[in-house]
Amino acid sequence: MEALLAGIRVVDAGGEPVSLAGRILADLGAEVGPATPRALARADVVIETPGWPGCPVLDPADAPDAVWVRVTPFGLDGPRSGWRASDLGIMAASGNMHATGDPDRPPVRPSEPAAYAHVGPEVAFAALSGLARGGPAMIDVSMQEVVLAANMCAPARLARTGEHVRRRGANIGRTREIWACRDGWVSFGLRGGKARAASLETVTRLCIEAGIAPPEMAAIDWTAWSHTEAPDDELKAIEDAVARLFALRTMAEWYEVACETNLMLAPINSPKEIYGSAQLAARHFFDPSTGRPRTFVHARAPVLDGGFRRMDGIHRQERGGNDGAGPWAGTKILEFGSGAAGPIATRYFVEHGATVIRVESKTRPDFLRTYALGPGNPFGLEGSVMLDGLNVGKLSVTLNLKHPRGVALAGRLVHWADAVVENFAPKAMRGFGLGYDTLAAGRPDLVMVSSCLNGQTGPHKDYPGFGGQGAALSGWNFVTGWPEREPVGPFGTITDSLAPRFVATALAAGLLYRRATGEGVYLDVSQVECGVYALTDWLLHYRKTGEARGRNGNGHPRALVHGVFPCRGDDRWVAVACWTDEDRDALARVVGGADPDALGAWTSTQDREEVAETLQALGIEAIPVQGFEDLLADPQLAHRGHFVTLDHPVMGPGPYERNGFRVADAPGGYASPGPTLGQHTREVLAGILGLTDQEVDALEADGALD
Repeated sequence: MEALLAGIRVVDAGGEPVSLAGRILADLGAEVGPATPRALARADVVIETPGWPGCPVLDPADAPDAVWVRVTPFGLDGPRSGWRASDLGIMAASGNMHATGDPDRPPVRPSEPAAYAHVGPEVAFAALSGLARGGPAMIDVSMQEVVLAANMCAPARLARTGEHVRRRGANIGRTREIWACRDGWVSFGLRGGKARAASLETVTRLCIEAGIAPPEMAAIDWTAWSHTEAPDDELKAIEDAVARLFALRTMAEWYEVACETNLMLAPINSPKEIYGSAQLAARHFFDPSTGRPRTFVHARAPVLDGGFRRMDGIHRQERGGNDGAGPWAGTKILEFGSGAAGPIATRYFVEHGATVIRVESKTRPDFLRTYALGPGNPFGLEGSVMLDGLNVGKLSVTLNLKHPRGVALAGRLVHWADAVVENFAPKAMRGFGLGYDTLAAGRPDLVMVSSCLNGQTGPHKDYPGFGGQGAALSGWNFVTGWPEREPVGPFGTITDSLAPRFVATALAAGLLYRRATGEGVYLDVSQVECGVYALTDWLLHYRKTGEARGRNGNGHPRALVHGVFPCRGDDRWVAVACWTDEDRDALARVVGGADPDALGAWTSTQDREEVAETLQALGIEAIPVQGFEDLLADPQLAHRGHFVTLDHPVMGPGPYERNGFRVADAPGGYASPGPTLGQHTREVLAGILGLTDQEVDALEADGALD
């Protein structure tokens, strides 16, 4: 691992929000250290948080040839660029907090800093993007914009469909996600779709064996069942039976059942279960002497070589000039997989100039496309706002990977690509004949990333699951909610948006390594391990003290004031934090007291924006807790051009989201909306592979393009 970024020198002059970024780059092999005159003079990258308490004020003239990554709560310009915000405020501004928690309580954030967990890998990716562009660069990172990716295109769904998301506690949509068991909680999504049918059949069998299945449950064809269309009484009867079933066993017993039967169920892990994980132990995830996660990615060199080439200084010597293009212009990526975790990773590259071809199937469409087949959607498989938004700017080709000619076409596209990204289950690509060893035999310079729930090795590598299971296994459910209630959220099942940032960073490091050495690399990223890696401080606290810090609502052990308070209007809130005696005293002078009751009584008579403006003028952190409708009208996001309008060929015009950073003097954004299924098949086969219309017709007739 240490060779990927060997030779890169990073000055980490930032505060707590970016501490994870420096660690990520160091674990990838960069030399990371504090800001000293000598370090700045030699730096390839400088990471800073201007205005963050206790951080040095640096002059870009001290490192004129470096990539400068400047990270602030809301970006370097715009109407809210001067506002103060910590993790609490960023989560409030992102929309994610408003949708997380119980309907009878204030919106809630994870007790561990989720915003900083998202910011760390995106800052690392931004730094590597600056290096990829060549020459010095100034990169402006807005923490608010970074976290918006965790909403899984919910603002766009609201704009297109009018779908308002409200806090639903342990539910996702109409159905429950978190269930009590004998000694804790488990995550199990009672939702339809082909990918979940086998798990629903297993749960039905177990309910029947336990004698608690209602008559209608045994008769359901789960391959065709839709949780969005099921009658209320049927759904309640099923939920009651499932709740009784899960109460019969412990978390460990249910996880054993899940691993044996491929049931999509996961325990809500605390540090104890995470440190005791057989899967993490098999992958040597923890340093046994410190308890610290070793890294978030497992890498190996091409099968024909077997080792990494040392390359100290090569990046610095071979960086090209700045030609005004996006950092990843000219980079070609071939993407396989489904869902959210893979597409979000490659979307970062698309926004900054790369060409991404997404391989899909007509006969086995992405399950996010089939989610769109619910009531009220007139567009069929082309009506998934989420899939559209996650794949904006990409090309779509349909290939039948169970057909030899379809696989052969995929192999030819691999020779076109600089990198392959896939998030299938571990056996899938090898089963298609497209495993890394096979591909690297003909393309030793190929960079390939595999990203699945548990990684490519270990006793639980074939265990299936989505983001809900990833959030449970990695500890994020355990730290989200209220101490006397069940765990919840976070909204958007955090690992689905967190892990792709790590995947993108690993891929960027692999591409820089290839550019410098001419050699490829294989990168194995576990989504669960990314989630655990981001909770390192939480784990080390447990290892040191034996205390498993759990859910504490919106409290914070170091803050003098830290919470969410009601404002005038329906479900309107403001997040307020004081970190010093001076802040608290200033708050007390305005409010008449700084205790929660006095503060809540004062805020409840005012608008959110009025509270925020009044307190921010005094230097006190105060941020409106924004819903998704508020994001679409947010003046700061509008100033930064976060939402761009594109015209989808079926759904029509709609908003698409940029990610969290801008590279000065470089273009960014998207040339087109998300593709329709197979929209570019003929274009790609003709333009890239040189096939004639007659050859494409023959492939289509033969079923190779299904």
